[in-house]
Amino acid sequence: QLCGRTAQLSAKKTVLVILMAAAIALFFALGLDSYLTLESLKESQENFAALQEQSPWMMAFAAFAIYVVVVALSLPGATIMSLAIGALFGFWAGVLLVSFASTMGATLAFLASRYVLRDWVQRRFGDKLRGVNEGMAKEGAYYLFMLRLVPVFPFFLINLLMGLTPIRTGTFYWVSQAGMLPGTLVYLNAGTQLGRIDSLSGIFSPEVLLSFALLGVFPLVAKHVVQAMRRKS
Repeated sequence: QLCGRTAQLSAKKTVLVILMAAAIALFFALGLDSYLTLESLKESQENFAALQEQSPWMMAFAAFAIYVVVVALSLPGATIMSLAIGALFGFWAGVLLVSFASTMGATLAFLASRYVLRDWVQRRFGDKLRGVNEGMAKEGAYYLFMLRLVPVFPFFLINLLMGLTPIRTGTFYWVSQAGMLPGTLVYLNAGTQLGRIDSLSGIFSPEVLLSFALLGVFPLVAKHVVQAMRRKS
């Protein structure tokens, strides 16, 4: 019975990996990545704005669902989608959409990594990972918050690697949402300003320059905040 259950579980994991790989391959095969660029965003802005005006709730649901899928499958384009949502829905509505969609997508990626890989990784490298497991059990929330606040590693890589650790799913969710919120605010603010650009001269307006300056300054500020928190703890 045990061997049968193990084989069944392995088959389910294989099917999940195949489905995810197929979805990612289809995304690139259909050229959908070309739509998630800044140039495409500016070209399609008026069309999206018209659709948003006609069916605001449907557009909000579509944007939310697409964002979740993009993050869950670790596809490129989440940053551009944040800018687009800021331009289309405004700052505060955009905060609700992006904050929850990004966290839900990250949690799905986290759970997929945990379901498919954690048991194998822990069996194979359990002795070498003992210190990591103990550290994550004690201060996992802090380490995750630091990684979210200061984007040292790629966003998708954090989701996948955290799935291999003992951190609880609930902890991963709320720490991710809190840690990603400052960056979300910065990107959405930049998106709202991007939506107001009608000509090349608009790029040099104080509001737009400030928004994009924040994108560059935020990681440095976040790093100093984390260091200050570390010194106090």
